[in-house]
Amino acid sequence: MSVQAVGQIGQRGHLHLDATIAGAATVVGPFEAKGPLGHLFDRVVKDELCGEKSYERAERFLLRSAVELLLDRRGMSATDVDLLVGGDLLDQITTTNFAGRDLGVPLLGLYSACATTSESLLLGGLAVTSGATSTVVAATASHHLSAERQYRFPLELAVQRVPTAQWTATGGAAFLLNRDGEGQARIVAATVGTVQDYGLKDPNNMGAAMAPAAADTILRHLRARRQTSRDYDLILTGDLARAGLPLLVELLGEEGEHPDNRLQDAGVLLYSPSQDVHAGGSGAVCSALVLASLVLPRLKSGELHRALLVATGSLHSPRSYQQGETIPTVAHAVELEAIV
Repeated sequence: MSVQAVGQIGQRGHLHLDATIAGAATVVGPFEAKGPLGHLFDRVVKDELCGEKSYERAERFLLRSAVELLLDRRGMSATDVDLLVGGDLLDQITTTNFAGRDLGVPLLGLYSACATTSESLLLGGLAVTSGATSTVVAATASHHLSAERQYRFPLELAVQRVPTAQWTATGGAAFLLNRDGEGQARIVAATVGTVQDYGLKDPNNMGAAMAPAAADTILRHLRARRQTSRDYDLILTGDLARAGLPLLVELLGEEGEHPDNRLQDAGVLLYSPSQDVHAGGSGAVCSALVLASLVLPRLKSGELHRALLVATGSLHSPRSYQQGETIPTVAHAVELEAIV
């Protein structure tokens, strides 16, 4: 299969931005801390309940804690933030809404499933670039146990997972956006994704469903920028994992793009093979954790000069899946540059 009519899309959905990621903060669960990036996260909670009465409450704790940690590091309070943009996976984005209630910051709640990280950075960067706001926090969270309960089966039922299934990451991540020009990286461009649907219906193989959306957005972004994949040090998708990443490579190759080892996936990077997460990681926070802990420090140090974050989201709901609907997907791209 190939991505159709990319050349006809032109620059539709492409944005030129000028915003700074001034800082980031991450809070993760104990399982995520055992992965290859565990030593890079800012805070690790001792247990998945986070001292709360439910996993849904724990997810709110993770999001709120990441925002509070970010602000505390900057010597800021919630009153210093003009706008909070973010989202999560749960019904009516309750994690974000309840955390927004506690923080008391003007809130724009978003839903792009696992593409929410790039969507929040895109919209936050747009708000800062336009001058509408001066200080934005982009944040997201997810929790393995709350997501399993909503989208699949509670773990208490011990339903066997298939090889293409992915493991929803437990954690929260927050990014501070402004135009001060000092920080970890600059957001210089973005491409808004179009919804793609290749007729797949298996919610346990989201990587395959999302690969066409990633390909479409990457190709549109590259053509709008008049670049190739080799003009970037890193193209980070999230979260195609091991099932979807080879399909993306195939789709890009059909259009003459061969990024080779420049193309990596957050769902592959977050966990080690010994952790038995099957195809890899997923979740709204998965790409955010990899971006904050691994990519931004490498941009700040100069190890990377240009990176493209392409977070992907599967837009089905439990109800749509139960009614036999196909799985629509989307990917949003955010281009980052080192600050020189």
